[in-house]
Amino acid sequence: MRIGILTGGGDCPGLNAVIRAVVRRSVSNYGSEVVGFLEGWRGPIENMVMPLTLQSTGGLIQRGGTILRTSRTNPFKIERGPERIMESMKSNRLDALIAMGGEDTCGVAHKMHQQHNLNVVCVPKTIDNDLNATDFTFGFDTAVNIVMEAIDRLHTTAESHNRVLVCEVMGRHAGWIACYGGIAGGADHILVPEIPIDLTNVVESIKKRHARGKDYSIVVVAEGAKLEHQEALKDQELDSFGHVRLGGIGETLAKLIEKHTGYETRAIVLGHIQRGGSPTAFDRVLATRFGVLAADLVHEKKFGRMVSLQGSFVKDVPVADGVDSLKTLDMDLYKVAEVFFG
Repeated sequence: MRIGILTGGGDCPGLNAVIRAVVRRSVSNYGSEVVGFLEGWRGPIENMVMPLTLQSTGGLIQRGGTILRTSRTNPFKIERGPERIMESMKSNRLDALIAMGGEDTCGVAHKMHQQHNLNVVCVPKTIDNDLNATDFTFGFDTAVNIVMEAIDRLHTTAESHNRVLVCEVMGRHAGWIACYGGIAGGADHILVPEIPIDLTNVVESIKKRHARGKDYSIVVVAEGAKLEHQEALKDQELDSFGHVRLGGIGETLAKLIEKHTGYETRAIVLGHIQRGGSPTAFDRVLATRFGVLAADLVHEKKFGRMVSLQGSFVKDVPVADGVDSLKTLDMDLYKVAEVFFG
């Protein structure tokens, strides 16, 4: 077989490990060829292709980012986008495509499979961990460890200056990174998109700490968290999938906390630091397992499927199960975090 592979949406650690695994499994075990489409769905639309060999993909397991590069391209917003994808598949003599991405990339793959009979298998990746039908996505564990380390460092400077530090982390609709990273880093309050921010509650929690003799606090807030009664974002530029660019809640919250407590408060935005660098051992292993199974599914011609982690097992599920709705934060986990508020 000849197989194409692409990485779409935001980059994250582990993408290269999947590419390596797909190539090794396909070439060594099935005698197949693999090519990569560059820059996500833009690759097959514009027929941007590069060969992938055992030599060119060796040693990728520890490398962050993606050698195929990526973009947030929506083929259904581009004139003849889906048709051009199918033309690229035909001109490159490809039997199937492996698409790696989050809700948007896998959503396009599902639509292409349903409407254009694209032979596609999906590999779920997002640091937000918000894809359904899989317990974890690769990239999430690395992001959480980066957040944890950042919070560890913030503790010492916050204590030295008697400050409240508000750490803004990623998480558009789901608070997985904020909650896991906040618990692991010993944050004093965690705010997530699933629950509107009750400013009074946050202020009282911080004052309670100070009354106990703790003269500093660490607040973790997901970028998608909103204050109660906050109006929806308006007049902002949208990407091709209809998402606004988030950011700024940390600074807004810091000003409000300082205003209502009198305590010196600063905001820190971790931003793309959470996406970068080398993947953790967990993400390297998970990405490798996903890549091997994705290659197997292609050769077994099980198209329209997505690889998935369920418990300790890697299985395959319909792509539709992964993209039909977002996987928001488990509130039982948030209740664990609440034990340490204030």
